Amino acid sequence: MVTLSPLLHKNNQQIAIGFAFDTAVKDALKSLPFVAWSQSHRTFYMQPSLVHIKTVIDTLRDLTIVVDYSQIAYLPLRETNTPATGATKVQAKLAVYKRYLIGKRYSTSTITTYTNFAKLFLEYLVTVKCKKVTQQTLRSFVAQMVVSKHYSISSHRQLISALKHVCSCFELEGIDEEALERPKKTQYLPTVLSKEEVLDLLRNTKNLKHRAVLALLYSAGLRIGELLNLKLHAIDLDRRQIRIENAKNRKDRYVVLAESFLPLLANYLQTYRPQNYFVESPTQTKYSASSIRQFLARSCKAAQIHKKVTPHTLRHSYATHLLENGTDIRYIQALLGHSKPETTMIYTHIGKKDLLHIESPLDALIKELAVRDKNNNNMLLSGNSLGI
Repeated sequence: MVTLSPLLHKNNQQIAIGFAFDTAVKDALKSLPFVAWSQSHRTFYMQPSLVHIKTVIDTLRDLTIVVDYSQIAYLPLRETNTPATGATKVQAKLAVYKRYLIGKRYSTSTITTYTNFAKLFLEYLVTVKCKKVTQQTLRSFVAQMVVSKHYSISSHRQLISALKHVCSCFELEGIDEEALERPKKTQYLPTVLSKEEVLDLLRNTKNLKHRAVLALLYSAGLRIGELLNLKLHAIDLDRRQIRIENAKNRKDRYVVLAESFLPLLANYLQTYRPQNYFVESPTQTKYSASSIRQFLARSCKAAQIHKKVTPHTLRHSYATHLLENGTDIRYIQALLGHSKPETTMIYTHIGKKDLLHIESPLDALIKELAVRDKNNNNMLLSGNSLGI
């Protein structure tokens, strides 16, 4: 809860913003241009303005934070202290935009990404003193962002998506959202570890907790967010299944709990005794993704794996190895939680099961020459001559 209370600061009446330390609340308040920090009073504060109070309440409501303003109920408040600045207007519109995205039920990460792009656009409108947004305004902004910030294809696509929602949220007239075209998505082939590299990785992860995390990421093909949110009650030892709840696209699914993982799991649970989540911080809260990435990098170095490996690489490796073991692509799609089969089909391009049956024309040529002249000893490429 956040509490608003009267504050006399430098002989001026202000409003103190008090709360138990919370990083999300702190960052939200720091983003508001009219909120300042008092070193002497050790608190955030703002001028007694109805506009400022409403903006704080709306901003914190997006974080599901309740604001108690009962202590300032009898404080004389002005409608506004100063004419709204460009920065204030941008913050007010961003609060509206963020609530719009929350109403769309987007994930926290998506909301953050789109809001950051919307902030850049609204600040751009203030800078160029644009009174009415046109199709050309949008095109000019996109071109400037892509060129000046060297956006990747992925960031470019996210920028366009964010702008489309800006147009819908504020019902901009004369804008054809369909004319805002996203560049085609780059089709990268994911990095995949061999089965031997996976074993080397786990063998070189000496810490029991870290080894359990990496083994579960690979053996169940989990996204890192799914592992961090995995609660102990979702692990069904009797049925050897794990229930993944509210994953990407708000989908639940079951994945297989590997039988070979059970001894490691039992050892880990008995040693660390997590209370709520499968993996927890020392304070029994959610483990951090950055910690997993750090010890994964150390394990790769110890295993002398020189590929660029992320937690998601283990998921890619899981899917590829399933395919190489002969698992039907439809089952792989279900295990991964993919909405579209096209997403799963990417693994058919990197699986080596079928590729091993394809003979290189160079191999065929060497064999053909060897059959023609069995006495020719110059058929090997390692020699100085092919004898052709």
